[in-house]
Amino acid sequence: MSEALVQLGEEIKAALPGAVTEAVVAFEELTIHAEAASIVEVLRTLYSDPRFRFVNFTDIAGADYPGREKRFDVVYHLLAPHHNRRIRVKVQADEATPVPSVVDVFPAANWFEREAYDFYGVLFSGHPDLRRILTDYGFEGYPLRKDFPLTGFVEVRYDDEQKRVVYEPVKLNQEFRNFDFLSPWEGTDYVLPGDEKATGA
Repeated sequence: MSEALVQLGEEIKAALPGAVTEAVVAFEELTIHAEAASIVEVLRTLYSDPRFRFVNFTDIAGADYPGREKRFDVVYHLLAPHHNRRIRVKVQADEATPVPSVVDVFPAANWFEREAYDFYGVLFSGHPDLRRILTDYGFEGYPLRKDFPLTGFVEVRYDDEQKRVVYEPVKLNQEFRNFDFLSPWEGTDYVLPGDEKATGA
């Protein structure tokens, strides 16, 4: 199977010179690395070329690598039922440069691009309605970025007295505690609560 995937990757690279930079086979899966500016051309070719026929658009996923200049991977998953093949197409993006929308090639990409925008802040140029899709109105930040705080910025709750939903800054009710993670079986440098009786005997 991997030989067939390697061959498929080479055919795709030959069909899209300059647009596809690399074809990698790992764990019996083919990943195509493409230039973000050429993603519409790449997906249109994969869709319409009879050698490939990736006519089923499965989804778009995102990944955040804050240490890179282009911190985001935008990952497209496609299926070719006629050939019984799956493929992954990856492009890299930064926070400011939009990735061209592929809604004209795959209309099903509409909500997936909105989700990538909502959770990562990836911009898509040419999208017909690029707005948040899953987070609440007025949500600040992008919750799947690695630098987004685990507690978030705002908590939402229903207030019985006001009879409405209220938004409040996150408050941590417990004071900061310093856990030493020492095992009580190996002995600690101090007396654990409840052990006073044992040490006084």
